[in-house]
Amino acid sequence: MKIWIIALVLLAACAPQTQTVGTPYRNATLTPGTFIMTDATRLPLRVWSPTQPSSVVVGVHGFNDYSRAFEMPGPWFADRGAVFYAYDQRGFGEAPGHGKWAGGEVMVDDLRTVVALLRVRHPHIPIFVIGTSMGGAVTIAAAAEGNLAADGTILVAPAVWGWSSMNEVYQAALWLSAHAVPQMTLTGEGLGRLPSDNIEMLRALGVDPLVIKETRVDAIYGLVGLMDQAYLSVEKMTLPTLLLYGERDEIIPKRPVENIVPRITVEVDVKEYSEGWHMLLRDHQREKVWRDILSWMEHVAAGTGARP
Repeated sequence: MKIWIIALVLLAACAPQTQTVGTPYRNATLTPGTFIMTDATRLPLRVWSPTQPSSVVVGVHGFNDYSRAFEMPGPWFADRGAVFYAYDQRGFGEAPGHGKWAGGEVMVDDLRTVVALLRVRHPHIPIFVIGTSMGGAVTIAAAAEGNLAADGTILVAPAVWGWSSMNEVYQAALWLSAHAVPQMTLTGEGLGRLPSDNIEMLRALGVDPLVIKETRVDAIYGLVGLMDQAYLSVEKMTLPTLLLYGERDEIIPKRPVENIVPRITVEVDVKEYSEGWHMLLRDHQREKVWRDILSWMEHVAAGTGARP
């Protein structure tokens, strides 16, 4: 018995590793191609811009992905008057700490900072945040804190499959792995799950060196914590919300997504796509999704009006 107690204490003493985040010491700034955070961390940026923007869209990518996730919808929205910004979150793409979890609170704070900078850049037009998968969890958590300077949020297959909706066997296995071998990596090969019906796009991601293929266990552990934070905080969301989900999604289970809808107390519109997969913005039917998002944005903007 004493041996097991010692083993548990030693495991508890091990902790999933996260990036070292600097102490804020400067004002955040927006430069061509980069958001610079208050600790001087540089988050690479892509922008698709019309000549006369009528709205702003901020794209928040999913787990193991990066700003390239929006290279299809970005130009489409720009052609229709929306200036589209997409940035690499810490630990992903070309941002610092590739493959290492930065911490949910840090990522949420980064999103708040990004939107605040864009509010200064575009003071008189509405701003919308599109969060896909993990980006949806970041968006929910930021909106739930009540200080996200946006006019609406779009949640695309939001990652809300956290501890509260995960069975105990998965919970125990993940906790043990993250504390015993946090640096161990998993590939997901053999699971037989597809995120999209756009096979050509998936093949391109497969050879993209910036897309993470081998995921650290402690990063998965951190993601689950972020998803749980989002799942538990939806009641506190303060912005009009559009939630999109594909009936063929093999990545995020439908039940936790269904469970958050009645708990959202602000105006929420839900759209489900019978032929939609997890990567709704990149599936073969993506333009239908884009049109629905644009229509919803125009509706909200008409009710919101330009900010003074």
